[in-house]
Amino acid sequence: MTSGEPVTAADLVVVANRLPVDLERHPDGSTGWKRSPGGLVTALEPTLRAREGAWVGWPGVPDVDVDPFSEDGLSLHPVRLSAQEVEQYYEGFSNATLWPLYHDVVAQPQFHRHWWRSYTTVNQRFAEAVAEVAAPGATVWVQDYQLQLVPGRLRELRPDLRIGFFLHIPFPPVELFRQLPWRTRIMEGLLGADLVGFHTDGGLRNFHWLAQELAGATTDRDPELIHHGGRQVRLGAFPISIDSKQLDQLSRTDGVQARVAELREELGNPSHIVLGVDRLDYTKGIDVRLRAFHELLEEERISIEDAVMIQLATPSRERVEHYKQMRDDIELSVGRINGEFSRVGHPAVHYLHRSLPREELAAFFLVSDVMLVTPLRDGMNLVAKEYVACRHDDGGVLVLSEFTGAANELTSALLVNPHDTDGVKEALYAALTLDPDEAVKRMRTLRRQVLDHDVDRWARSFLEALGLEVAAPE
Repeated sequence: MTSGEPVTAADLVVVANRLPVDLERHPDGSTGWKRSPGGLVTALEPTLRAREGAWVGWPGVPDVDVDPFSEDGLSLHPVRLSAQEVEQYYEGFSNATLWPLYHDVVAQPQFHRHWWRSYTTVNQRFAEAVAEVAAPGATVWVQDYQLQLVPGRLRELRPDLRIGFFLHIPFPPVELFRQLPWRTRIMEGLLGADLVGFHTDGGLRNFHWLAQELAGATTDRDPELIHHGGRQVRLGAFPISIDSKQLDQLSRTDGVQARVAELREELGNPSHIVLGVDRLDYTKGIDVRLRAFHELLEEERISIEDAVMIQLATPSRERVEHYKQMRDDIELSVGRINGEFSRVGHPAVHYLHRSLPREELAAFFLVSDVMLVTPLRDGMNLVAKEYVACRHDDGGVLVLSEFTGAANELTSALLVNPHDTDGVKEALYAALTLDPDEAVKRMRTLRRQVLDHDVDRWARSFLEALGLEVAAPE
């Protein structure tokens, strides 16, 4: 990465909790920057560069002051967070209040006033940072649940700006959102935007109703338009996606193909390989799929010669007690299954609690015959789309929770209710025994959807709805 002078008056500003690069502290005490691979960065980089845009976010290390800088042509403006703010604003209000509340209260949200105060302070700081870097009349795109007050605060500071907000997680049903003590403040913050985007029409409808009930917004016949504070706010559903063409190309490389053959050999050449890939989070339904697999083995409908399971669980929020307990429970379940059904050298479940390089993950997608994606609630779930993008061989069967945003698009998957263990079990068995021609037909349909609707199309559709002309990729 090459450094340079940052843009100080940007026409397009992206603001997110994190920068697209992470500050790393090395053992010798020095620091350096590491690129954060992600679909959002990939989608927005060309547009940001073309317009000399800027990205505002936290560098990932607390209590560090970093001056604005430029990396690989991206103008980056770090926002400082103290260790206490990371604990209260991020781990507290964002991830122990908003996250469970917005995911259908899968876990009980915690409502603490000091967390809320920290959330408001940090959102104000982000808004001030954006106000400083945005050029007159600039377009600002605010990302996700950590920064829901930023549009309103920014509107007060810079009424000349065009502001968009996109929520990357589900927007909850009316009854759940009303539990939040600061519900009206959140709604008013979001209504500071000119465009508020969601993954699905369901989230849009929930917001539309609450804007009227809590913030006194008015509506007309257009369900995607509301009026508040003398302004009109447009609402829209913009299902996020992935860099599907890049993944398709990666899955075809010689290195990935060779690794696929190695993996199947390492697994003992079973008839079928079942795969789960998730961040270790209580919303992901990892326990549901382990229970379904366990019961199929107990009922002798499958054996470890027929099918083995791989569960990749990426570490997540390891300092939070709830996550520590969840990890213990999952590892106990894996141990129980293996204790009952494994043979020496041939475990029934292969469990990996770590992150994998992208090439290795592509090989896991390609080697698996069934992909289990069973969240209890998910805004989109990009793993399902990544699996489809990697299946250039038209192989594999996707079993997908109907409570993901992806289920609205990937209708040729085997859709399941993750709260119904019997239903998940039967869907898994159906996937393992599906007619090969039917499986290919379903995967081809899925691939058309995922390859046509990529992350670049998502970003362009949002920015165009916000009134920004964006050139299509070459």
